[in-house]
Amino acid sequence: MKTKFQFIDRRDFLKKSVLGAAGVTLAPSLLAQAKAAGKLRTAHIGLGAMGMEDLAAISSHELVEVVALCDVDSNALATATSRFPNAKTFSDYRVLLEELADEIDAVVVSTPDHTHAPASLMAMEKNKPVYCQKPLTHHVTEAREMKKMAEEKKLVTQMGIQVHSFYDYKLATLLIQDGIIGKVHTVRAWSPKNWGYDGPKPKGKDPIPENLDWNLWLGTAKKRKYKEGVYHPGNWRKLLDYGCGTLGDMGVHIFDTPYNALQLDVPRTIVNNCRKPNGFGFPENNVVTYEFPATPYTAETLKWVWYDGPGAPVDHEDLKLPNGDELPDQGAMFLGEKGRLLLPHFQQLPRLIVDGRYQEFDVAKYNLGEPVKDYAGESKKHYHQFVDACLGKDKCSAPFEYSARLTETILLGVIAGRFPNQTLHWDSEKAEFAERKANKFLGGKYRKF
Repeated sequence: MKTKFQFIDRRDFLKKSVLGAAGVTLAPSLLAQAKAAGKLRTAHIGLGAMGMEDLAAISSHELVEVVALCDVDSNALATATSRFPNAKTFSDYRVLLEELADEIDAVVVSTPDHTHAPASLMAMEKNKPVYCQKPLTHHVTEAREMKKMAEEKKLVTQMGIQVHSFYDYKLATLLIQDGIIGKVHTVRAWSPKNWGYDGPKPKGKDPIPENLDWNLWLGTAKKRKYKEGVYHPGNWRKLLDYGCGTLGDMGVHIFDTPYNALQLDVPRTIVNNCRKPNGFGFPENNVVTYEFPATPYTAETLKWVWYDGPGAPVDHEDLKLPNGDELPDQGAMFLGEKGRLLLPHFQQLPRLIVDGRYQEFDVAKYNLGEPVKDYAGESKKHYHQFVDACLGKDKCSAPFEYSARLTETILLGVIAGRFPNQTLHWDSEKAEFAERKANKFLGGKYRKF
């Protein structure tokens, strides 16, 4: 579809967005009308695998009316339309947001990472609450701008980290904050997933499938020739221009509970032990070490080590389990003054380890009710919380104020992969690295398309 819309330079676009937000303190009138009517009209941008999950979960709320669907892949759009035949359809989210600004109350963004911020910022500029998939953004600068706009416009926002609302993770947070292992000095977290690519850059080009608008898929990213099976669908997470690697994919989920429980801000230093950059894909194996300043729940300094890729994590004394048990496939280990707390990812309760032995604890003490077995229902809670918050009936637990800081932390580790084995020093107040050559990776230029 040819459109008249063009994105301006990224910095100008974000500057314009923030200026548009200045001074807004009241809830937008359309959302006020939605609250009065008791119904939320939603628009869904991105309808791939995760997009369809988001669509199903949001629309399962009895007060949601799906009015718009958007995807650059006509096959994905057709699948979604078969479920919601009365919804208006689009291939370009800019056209959707311009044409239906007065007909939608909230926007759900489930695109590849590089389009999260452009689509979300445009929706927020039009005073729309936004539910955005994780990681919140592709660049650090975008995360900060989205956080700033959400605060200035007082918009309801939520990042798609459903486990944030799960019983197991809320229990782990309460255990840590209750001091069950004392002040925490180290966190080790891991995922053996491989959203990296150590191979060569593909050569040549393939015909663009008829169902795909390749220009719109690229969006604000630089122009590139299409190669079958390399970008769409699915493999974009591995590539520098579109995803954030395993750290950006699984790291957001697995970091979330320790980050929240320990009330962390952004780190002071980051180092990534990985292969040299190849200019195209993320490393297949990363060991990222962060150092955080103290909080009420940590020692004077908190060390955080992330392992990903095939074989992760590496053997370490901190990760040995009683009785010779094997570690869960993915998870996190808290190490404190009094012992350790293992948090598998997911569908398993946290395990307390003291003096090399498992210890029981009183779950009932934390007033969370019975352990949950319906994880599909748990997942819906996170989505429904967003809907209810838009209608003035609840508050979001992972708003952009929180999730932007979490995303920034993740992305600093991703950037460190550009400088293998080198410690980067982050100045949060100035939003810059002491190592000036790393600062060019904090943002990027938007292509006009």
